[in-house]
Amino acid sequence: MLEALFALVGLVAGSGTGYLLHRHISAKKVGDANELARRIVEESRKEADALRKELRLQAQDEIYAQKKEQEKEFKNRENELKKQEARLQGKEERLEGKLEKVAGKESEVNQMEKRLIKLEKELEDRQMDLDKQWDEHDRKLQEISGLTAEEARERLMTEIESRTRHEAGKMIRAIEMEAKETSDKKAKEILSLALQRYAGEYAGEHTVTAVTLPSEDMKGRIIGREGRNIRALEAATGVDLIIDDTPETVVLSAFSPLRREVAKLALERLIHDGRIHPARIEDIVNKVQQELEVKLREIGEQATFDVGVHGIHPDLIKLLGQLQYRTSFSQNVLQHSLEVAFLCGIMAAELGLDEKQAKRAGLLHDIGKAVDHEIEGPHATIGADLAKKHGESKAIVHAIAAHHEDIPPQSILANLVQAADSLSGARPGARKELLENYVKRLEELEGIATGFKGVTKAYAIQAGREIRVMVDSDRVEDDGTYLLCKDIADKIENNMTYPGQIRVTVIREKRAVGYAK
Repeated sequence: MLEALFALVGLVAGSGTGYLLHRHISAKKVGDANELARRIVEESRKEADALRKELRLQAQDEIYAQKKEQEKEFKNRENELKKQEARLQGKEERLEGKLEKVAGKESEVNQMEKRLIKLEKELEDRQMDLDKQWDEHDRKLQEISGLTAEEARERLMTEIESRTRHEAGKMIRAIEMEAKETSDKKAKEILSLALQRYAGEYAGEHTVTAVTLPSEDMKGRIIGREGRNIRALEAATGVDLIIDDTPETVVLSAFSPLRREVAKLALERLIHDGRIHPARIEDIVNKVQQELEVKLREIGEQATFDVGVHGIHPDLIKLLGQLQYRTSFSQNVLQHSLEVAFLCGIMAAELGLDEKQAKRAGLLHDIGKAVDHEIEGPHATIGADLAKKHGESKAIVHAIAAHHEDIPPQSILANLVQAADSLSGARPGARKELLENYVKRLEELEGIATGFKGVTKAYAIQAGREIRVMVDSDRVEDDGTYLLCKDIADKIENNMTYPGQIRVTVIREKRAVGYAK
């Protein structure tokens, strides 16, 4: 018990001592903490004061620097303003000087204007005096010469016109001589070479319009009972059959050469076969038409092969074949087209142009003649429309349209086709014409030439392809012959229609005759 009591007392005494000790320690720690907090607050206050002073100093330094910068900027602006003021002052002084000069010049101008007004008045007075003197001189001249002013003016204009024509003739002569030196020789070489290199036939084919019968009895069989055979043949072919007193001959009459050809071939086959009746006639005509279609294409293809052009539309090839049965001035149109194609190719090769294009244009230039009896209009325009429709180039279309100058030629190719067309039609034997028309054309040609003033005689030679004009040497001068030649050629072109070209030669001869006794 005692031990337990002692233990309990000891425990109580220990707890009280521990509590006192812990309280003492805690009080000491609190005092130390308060002291530490006081020192920290004091140090913080000192640091804040130092920092505040430092920031105040920095702010003062920055304000000072900004003040210095602003003062410097103000000084610079002040200097710039002073300079601008000085410049403005200089400009103002210069402007004042210029104004003074302008004022001085204005005064001078006013003085000059006054002098000019005075001089103008003096000139007007002098002009009036001169007009009076001129009228007086004019009156005296009219009295002396016996001519009025209008008559004198007309005489002067006549003299000036005569001299001007004389000078113009000299200029034309010089220009022609210069042009001939460079172009005439080359042109002749090209044309002569083209004619030499192409040797065509001298006579074209005639379109056949008559069929020879084996006997007179065949006429009755062709007519048939009550004329049924001839009516069937005319209805199937569109051709009129003329059976008259001409022995052993039947004449076929139709505007279309193809219809005449179909009728001719069909009639020949019927005569050879001997069976002539309406059903047989229709059968034979249909077969001949089909065969002719094939033949036309073959003829057209052969023409393109001969010329060496390719890619032509089949419809144009067929039209080329139809030209085999067309004639112009008794000249076969297909043969003429081939000639023009070859001539175009030769001349194009000499000039360094596209030879194939030239041949193509020459071959197709008269394609319109294949249908010009069916379509209204010039064959050149019809041919150009056909070529354009079937995909030919613009150059080819223009050359076709311009080869008879229905439109003005605007390319070398068009001029080549025109020249080749004239060459083919103008060569000897190419075309034929009636004697009456030929004589009438020669008379008209000579009549045009003799109608000019100063012409004494005119002779058409070389089948009307040249006219030689004799002039009176007293009325026409040497230089005037060039003007006369040009005027005659222009009048022939405007008033006449002719194949090829006509050469105009004006001859002036001055003869001096004397006698030695």
